[in-house]
Amino acid sequence: MFKYTKHSLKKLEALLEELEYAVRYEKGNFNSGYCIVEDRKVAVINKFYDTEGRINCLLEILGSIEVAEERLSEVSARFYKKINSLADDDGEEEEEEER
Repeated sequence: MFKYTKHSLKKLEALLEELEYAVRYEKGNFNSGYCIVEDRKVAVINKFYDTEGRINCLLEILGSIEVAEERLSEVSARFYKKINSLADDDGEEEEEEER
């Protein structure tokens, strides 16, 4: 189970920073709550989102970009693997429900 805390948010922000992405919180017209400026590696997230909304955006971003695990610190790599294992478990549960 993933905890939606400010500590988890900071870990996600640090993980993205290690992947050379800048995370910014700003207001704007976002269709999905965030946008990614690919050529600059900037993730802009709706600043009016609460902690859970921000975490969900960062998790969605992580799922859409290529992550070079070898570039991550040991702590961030463990956290990333934990996130992926939780995402895999959710996918398996959804498949079982469809059957």
